[in-house]
Amino acid sequence: MEQEEEVNKIVIADETLNDDPLKEQENESEHLAEERDQDVPERSTRLTSTIKHKCAAYVVALRPWSFSASLIPVVLGSALAYRVEGTIDIIVLIVCAVAVLSVHGAGNLVNTYYDFSKGIDHKKSDDRTLVDRILEPQDVVRFGAFLYTLGCVCCTCLFVLSTLKLEHLALIYFGGLSSSFLYTGGIGFKYLALGDIIILITFGPLAVMFAYAVQVGHLSITPLLYAIPLALNTEAILHSNNTRDMESDRQAGIVTLAILIGPTLSYVVYNLLLFVPYIIFSILACRYSISMALPMLTLPMAFSLEKQFRSQKYVRIPQRTAKLNLLLGLFYVFAIILSPPGNLPKL
Repeated sequence: MEQEEEVNKIVIADETLNDDPLKEQENESEHLAEERDQDVPERSTRLTSTIKHKCAAYVVALRPWSFSASLIPVVLGSALAYRVEGTIDIIVLIVCAVAVLSVHGAGNLVNTYYDFSKGIDHKKSDDRTLVDRILEPQDVVRFGAFLYTLGCVCCTCLFVLSTLKLEHLALIYFGGLSSSFLYTGGIGFKYLALGDIIILITFGPLAVMFAYAVQVGHLSITPLLYAIPLALNTEAILHSNNTRDMESDRQAGIVTLAILIGPTLSYVVYNLLLFVPYIIFSILACRYSISMALPMLTLPMAFSLEKQFRSQKYVRIPQRTAKLNLLLGLFYVFAIILSPPGNLPKL
């Protein structure tokens, strides 16, 4: 009996020893599975955060605060077409706006890339997309190429949707596209004190003409004339930016209008760009339609900008000028739409 009890004890002990490794393996497997389950949402959260950060970086690189300079001319050209034709094609308007905004955004990216490659941008620059490694240079190049491609696709759609001749459509669109690239790329008009002329033409008469022509199907001198007040105000954005960056641009070897004429005359030029449009609106309101006085509502903001510029407090003045440009442009569009038919010249 004693021998049988001893044998039973040995068997039970062996079973216990054999069970322990199995239980340990099972526990380890369960623990690893729990860790994997916990890692999945963490990895998903990190991926989502990375994507959001990347998208935010692309948006910052586009400088969306400057988009009023291209969007408002499109709306203005469409409003002029509405006054002439009495109707407007919303789809054409949307496609045209996407085309112009794409070219504008791509131009901003080209500016970012070349300013960085030439050593112009630094830690105190307004645009630190590449300086702070928010994006890599190849990211900027790829995004710029994508936006130019998107603009060309929209231009192709406009050829299908609009009755405007292909040669006229291509001339205006590719003229704007070339200007957006050559502003800092290639020739680099910005670095030769010719950037102001490029901006004055591209984000004024050219954009307004483009939006007008794709709506009515032909070219006309009318939108060029009505684009003048908006073009001057848009140029004020660039001029304020160049005046703010005079010292850094001079050290980098860039030549801008602001550097050539100095701070005092830059102040005079800024005032002309800011207030001449209001003189034009006053004349139009007195002689043709009282609705043209609507843009005068932004005059207090213009005086505030003049005071800030005179005090040489240039921080964020380009952004504030862009805000004025947006509001003035919207009131200008409403003024044209609200004016009685036949009251405005050539409309």
